[in-house]
Amino acid sequence: MTATTSSITCGVSRMITDEERTMTQVGIIRCEKNMDRCPLTNCLRCLDERKEGFAGYEDCQLMGVFACRCPGENATDLARILKSKGAEAIHFCTCTFAGKDDGGWTLEKDGLCAQIDEIIERVHNDVGIPCVKGTAHLPKGYEPKTWV
Repeated sequence: MTATTSSITCGVSRMITDEERTMTQVGIIRCEKNMDRCPLTNCLRCLDERKEGFAGYEDCQLMGVFACRCPGENATDLARILKSKGAEAIHFCTCTFAGKDDGGWTLEKDGLCAQIDEIIERVHNDVGIPCVKGTAHLPKGYEPKTWV
């Protein structure tokens, strides 16, 4: 058994073994254009319930959330910070690539970021962390694209 991180329970500190650590640590990068309209309620619910964009995890835990600022040049730095805090994967919010209409979220309507695929590719290549395109309210028939 290899000790990796410490845990404090009721004031008693002990080392957590690799075998005990089963949760995937996840970071979320959202778009600044949606910060004043969306509190990430559905993204956080889906992460907690491991649904939609988070359905591929046996278990996962949120490590942090950042807002990408146009034109996306800060995304790599944000991902590096999340990785340094323990994130093992970065999810980019659905609103970056899909739009909402009367029928719900759709790929037929543009999302908030025209460069999202290029930004995700750059983050994945520069930071060396798996990236997932999608969180909650995935458009019908959409399977989250993953950069690994």
